[in-house]
Amino acid sequence: MKIKVTSVYVDGQDKALRFYTEVLGFAKKTDFSQGPFRWLTVASPEELDGTELQLALNDNPAAKAYQQAIFQQGQPAAMFYTDDLQADYERMKARGAEFTMPPTDVTASKIAMLKDTCGNLIQVTQLMRW
Repeated sequence: MKIKVTSVYVDGQDKALRFYTEVLGFAKKTDFSQGPFRWLTVASPEELDGTELQLALNDNPAAKAYQQAIFQQGQPAAMFYTDDLQADYERMKARGAEFTMPPTDVTASKIAMLKDTCGNLIQVTQLMRW
């Protein structure tokens, strides 16, 4: 069994697509509509056939309440991994990312937290090599 798609709720799909591709550096994978429904995913350019992240429109009241609650608690909606957090931090910051936590050493890793402009916190993690 594999994880093929996971989702993050966003308050605007076009805004989310811009952020996740232009700021974070992901590639648009799938984008099609049927009536009011739009299926939009991004993937790592390093693994285009790997796990996709669905940018799901937050039009469900229960999902919206969940999204707001975890944001207010400071919990990330998604976590991404990198081999060089400092370089990615500098690149994303130069592209306008708003970080709520700069790269910080924690147990066995280094993490940074940023707002995705669509109602979520995103954590970027670098595992430390001993």
